[in-house]
Amino acid sequence: MEKRRILLFGSTGSIGTQTLEVIFRHPQVFEVAGLAAGSDFQALAEQAAATGAGYLGLASPDAAGQLRNRLPDATVFAGPEGLVEMVGAVAPDLVVGAISGFAGLPGILAALEAGVNVALANKEPLVAAGGLVMDTAHRSGAEVIPIDSELSAILQCLQGESRAAVTRILLTASGGPFAGLAADELAGVTPEQALTHPNWKMGPKVTIDSATLVNKGFEIFEVRWLFGVSFDQVQVVVHHQSVIHSLVEFCDTSVIAQLGRPDMRVPIQYALSYPQRLPAPLTPLDLVAAGPLTFAEPDLDKFPCLRLVRQAGEAGGGYPVVLTGADQAAVELFLAGRIRFPDIPASIESALEAYDGALADDLSAIQDLNDWAYKHVCAIQDQA
Repeated sequence: MEKRRILLFGSTGSIGTQTLEVIFRHPQVFEVAGLAAGSDFQALAEQAAATGAGYLGLASPDAAGQLRNRLPDATVFAGPEGLVEMVGAVAPDLVVGAISGFAGLPGILAALEAGVNVALANKEPLVAAGGLVMDTAHRSGAEVIPIDSELSAILQCLQGESRAAVTRILLTASGGPFAGLAADELAGVTPEQALTHPNWKMGPKVTIDSATLVNKGFEIFEVRWLFGVSFDQVQVVVHHQSVIHSLVEFCDTSVIAQLGRPDMRVPIQYALSYPQRLPAPLTPLDLVAAGPLTFAEPDLDKFPCLRLVRQAGEAGGGYPVVLTGADQAAVELFLAGRIRFPDIPASIESALEAYDGALADDLSAIQDLNDWAYKHVCAIQDQA
């Protein structure tokens, strides 16, 4: 395959650093053309030295200024608008969207508008602005390629298959670290406990979202937008072993599954090389050692976030946007020790109930509504 120039948004996070591992493993196939991060200019400077990338971006203008002083020969961009400018300046073959939350959406839309494929890791862009993202991709002919392991599994199961023949998507969930706890024990959960996922190595936001199951709800949105199915065609099943990453059922009742060890570098590499495959020097799956594979229904009484996410998706309009902003704030408050674990779904539900139903059908309105939901949750805590 021809060498691909990669523009990596979110390079210092968990997905970003693992993406660089994959790129370094295949230097003949991939080249880092640009890197963008939040505020850690020192880490970004080290990554620039390791990759030779001359185009760099930081969300923090102050951090961007410090990076310019440290690397005067680099072209440094700042703020959300900097991501948009980077797409035009770098002209990459592929953009990797791995910025946590909603912040990377302007850059993702700019890439798709320019006809550049996007390998998307974070879920909020498709939850809050799925229609906008996919309409932009369809207009330009660009593709949105999922990095998330479950969505990557579905993409792989569908290779060579007719989308019209799909009857059901079976989306697997590990159940998170608290699947074995009783509902009344969740109030005592600490951030440190919630950040210890039993199977996956992920960033703080997505790890907490996995613990509340809001992450799995977000994936329902991704399935809906990426594969053109309805919400009621997506069934979440708890699969503690994280060996089967998702399954697709077809009209003849056949079910195809994608299996593998829980290692994010596999779906990352598949997204970077898609539709081709590259070798990976990782430990293969040993089904005998894996033992029995089990499945169960999620407990919506214990983990109400999954129910709230479905309700927001079925309501449509701006409700999914409110969902992303409220969840972002609630997770940050929990990690800061300001609210309890069960207060995360309560905070999300409060924002959904307070939303006045105003439409949010363009980027500016979506950003404003997302900010409103975030501030609403923070204000509730300030008043408590």
